[in-house]
Amino acid sequence: MNSQPTLEFAASDEIAGFRLKRLELYNWGTFHNHVWSLNPEGRNILVTGDIGSGKSTLIDAITTLLVPPARITYNKATGADKSERTLRTYVLGYYKSERSDTGLSSKPVALRDNNSYSVILGVFENSGFSQTITLAQVFCCRETTGQPDRFYVVAPHDLTLKEHFANFGNELGSLKKRLKSSCKAAIHDSFAGYSGEFKRLFGIGSDQALELFNQTVSMK
Repeated sequence: MNSQPTLEFAASDEIAGFRLKRLELYNWGTFHNHVWSLNPEGRNILVTGDIGSGKSTLIDAITTLLVPPARITYNKATGADKSERTLRTYVLGYYKSERSDTGLSSKPVALRDNNSYSVILGVFENSGFSQTITLAQVFCCRETTGQPDRFYVVAPHDLTLKEHFANFGNELGSLKKRLKSSCKAAIHDSFAGYSGEFKRLFGIGSDQALELFNQTVSMK
């Protein structure tokens, strides 16, 4: 009697496709001067906390990784206007306002200055196909006004902030070179090139998927 070939199917497709494995932040909002990590490991998670505890800061970091800059409204879930939180306020770490010496106006107080840098890093994993992709954005404020400079990183494996984005000296150019040579990462100076690459790797065929993600942020 001839045995018939059988097909094996995964027991569950609950974690099929690319899912967020880990989010790391350095100098983002009030997450200051240390690496902060969130580890969903591809699962659904619930983040809770008091007002001002950083829930929106986390959501805005993930949004920054995936959504075109012109489409982002930070702190959207609370109905905030575009001037309340910006990329600059997150990179410099604005956390309060104080009265000027004359007492006639107030000015924001920042945790960081123009000599610091900030990084958002997300590791996405497709466990069914043993694929891992890291997306990262590196920011610095070179000017006293305006939005921060940044560059974008896409790597076909797991990167970490402590191992790959630290101890590079004073110039971000040195970090770029190290990421290219040692980490085999692709560096982009525009969101268009960066998003084009990660959409291809993720298998995202349309910008509508990212637009839908951006819209659901307000449902937090």
